[in-house]
Amino acid sequence: MHKGFKLLTKRGDNIGISTYSQETYFDVMTRQERANFIAKKLAQMYPETPIPLDHTDAFTLLVAVVLSAQCTDKKVNEVTPALFGLAGSPSRMAQMSVEEVYRLIRVLGLAPQKSRALVGLAKQIMEKHQGQVPRTFAELEDLPGVGHKTASVVMAQAFGVPAFPVDTHIHRLAKRWKLSQGKSVEQVERDCKKLFPESSWNQLHLRIIFYGREHCTARGCNGKTCRLCAALVTTNR
Repeated sequence: MHKGFKLLTKRGDNIGISTYSQETYFDVMTRQERANFIAKKLAQMYPETPIPLDHTDAFTLLVAVVLSAQCTDKKVNEVTPALFGLAGSPSRMAQMSVEEVYRLIRVLGLAPQKSRALVGLAKQIMEKHQGQVPRTFAELEDLPGVGHKTASVVMAQAFGVPAFPVDTHIHRLAKRWKLSQGKSVEQVERDCKKLFPESSWNQLHLRIIFYGREHCTARGCNGKTCRLCAALVTTNR
C-alpha cells in the first residue's frame, strides 16, 4: 500500500469513480494505469461517438475538417450546407473559383486561405487521384491545406484506418492527466498511441474531445475540478 495518498471519490458519481478503491493512488499509478482508468471512464460516458462535423462522404468530411481549423464545428455545420449544395464533390469544387468559395465560407476564420485550399485540393484530387479522395496519409497530406491532423481524421472516420488525431483538447488533457508531457502534437500523438490499444483510437480520440468540450475546458477546469480530474486528484491522508 502506498502511504500518504488516496484517490478522491464521490458516492454515486455517474461515471463510476466509486467502483475504484481508495487504495488506488493516481500520483503513483503508472502512466499505463492512468490511461486504462481514463479510457474506461470515457467509454462509460460516451458509448457512442458520432462525428461532430456534418458530412455525407469522404470528400465532404475532408472539406469540413479543413474548414474547422480555428473554428467551431457548430459554425462549420452552419456553412457547409450551402457550400455542399454547390460544390459537394471534387469535380464541382474544382470548377469553382476561389472567390465563389470565399463568398460561401467568409464568416469562418481564415476564409481566404481555406478558399484557396479547397479549390486547390479539389483540382489535385481530380488531376492526380481520378476524382477520389486518396486513402493514404502521404497522399492526403500532399493536398493543399491538409496537414497530419486533418489526414488522420479522414483516415480514421472516412476509411476506418486506426489514427489518433490530436487537437487542442487532446493536447491539453493529455498533459493534465499525465499521459504525455509532449510540447508538440506529434509527441502527444506518439505517447497516446503507445498507451491505448490501436482498436480504440478512432473512438477514443473523439471521446477525449467530447469530454474536453463539455467538462474539462481550458478555463473551466484547473486540472482538479471537473468530474474526471477530481477523481484523479490525490491528497495527504
